[in-house]
Amino acid sequence: MLTILGFAMIATFLVLIMMKKMSPIAALVLIPALFCVFVGKGAKLGDYVIDGVTSLAPTAAMLMFAIVYFGVMIDVGLFDPVVRGILKFAKADPMRIVVGTAILAAIVSLDGDGSTTFMITVSAMYPLYKRLKMSLVVMTGVAAMANGVMNTLPWGGPTARAATALKLDASDIFVPMIPALAVGLLGVFVLSYVLGMRERKRLGTLTLAEVLEPAETETVLVGAGSGAGSGSGSGVTKAPVPTGGAGSGTDAPEEGDAERFQVLDPNRPTLRPKLYWFNALLTATLLTSMIMEWLPIPVLFLIGAALALTVNFPHIPDQKARLAAHADNVLNVSGMVFAAAVFTGVLQGTGMVDHMARWMVDVIPEGMGPHMALVTGVLSLPLTYFMSNDGFYFGVLPVLAEAGAAHGVTPLEMARASLVGQPLHMSSPLVPAVYVLVGMAKVEFGDHTKFVVKWAALTCLLILGAGILFGII
Repeated sequence: MLTILGFAMIATFLVLIMMKKMSPIAALVLIPALFCVFVGKGAKLGDYVIDGVTSLAPTAAMLMFAIVYFGVMIDVGLFDPVVRGILKFAKADPMRIVVGTAILAAIVSLDGDGSTTFMITVSAMYPLYKRLKMSLVVMTGVAAMANGVMNTLPWGGPTARAATALKLDASDIFVPMIPALAVGLLGVFVLSYVLGMRERKRLGTLTLAEVLEPAETETVLVGAGSGAGSGSGSGVTKAPVPTGGAGSGTDAPEEGDAERFQVLDPNRPTLRPKLYWFNALLTATLLTSMIMEWLPIPVLFLIGAALALTVNFPHIPDQKARLAAHADNVLNVSGMVFAAAVFTGVLQGTGMVDHMARWMVDVIPEGMGPHMALVTGVLSLPLTYFMSNDGFYFGVLPVLAEAGAAHGVTPLEMARASLVGQPLHMSSPLVPAVYVLVGMAKVEFGDHTKFVVKWAALTCLLILGAGILFGII
């Protein structure tokens, strides 16, 4: 019964938010509370929620201060050169912008933290998408998939969890997986090229002169993958197609146009050009400290935000103004994280996660025993989407590994196969970082889910296929 209720709760949540019948925060709170009553453990709901909040409180704190930190860095102009560099590469071409999004997300993902990756990527790319009237779900989808592949780095989390759960060395798991992961990342780049070409076809040939028109129209949120001039879902607004035909869209901008095309106001009063290298050094030190794990990440961002505010805005009224400017993002994201704590708390506290995991293991046919690595790779897609990495790697993987060992499948193969589902996992409603991504990009979570799930699943299967082909899995 708990197995059925667990799957029913997750399905109800996904259907309601994808159909936009409930907001994600309301669904994350009310649906698990209702199912907790159905299970007959309504009296323990408070304990489950407190346990969930306690486990996610450090994440919420990290996100709050990380948003403030990177918000201040945007205000003072740290990322302006990045945006200008991407513009020079993109040449106002939607295809190049989407590819640039994937490349930027992959590079920034080297810090091992999805939240900071999404904050930096959206901060740099959102103005370009907004100004060119491109589909924002293309940006969130490509960024999530690139980060999902890179999330398998030994310091990113899943690899370390797999190594701990099976008592293996993380490098022994990760290093042989590099060729398969490289194929997956290449697949994300190819997909970003295809999506970018569709955006170029939808928008037509763009030049900087046309982009510089001051008129604003509603940004297209969905439908970028459905061909020219079509959309999927409500609230789709076609951007006007500029005159000049639907050609290649690769007109090179003149140097003067590049100077005039400003996606971030070059004259905003918050700029601190004299402190540019201080801010760059502070950010580099912060990211290095995260990778080296010198201090807990929430503590690092708390200190970093305090330093950034104090040095760049020494007057208290200016500091208050910067905090107020980013209050909406802070409240939205932290509120979503605490709401997700209700969902995870009920899933784990009622035992639904454990029953779902055991059911998944029990339904595996006996004849699949020698192919348990392949089975694990396939199961990692739905399991890491519907439960936390901790639940999968510490609760499910050891059971699967035992079943595999009985048929001669090594723990290393099982551990590598368990990493396959990460590109899809990064868009799970149980991953706090995804709310940073959709919140900063001003994209509905349901729209992001409808767009990204199929592409992320395809990326996962590509990694799995490459792993089998190379003899890694």
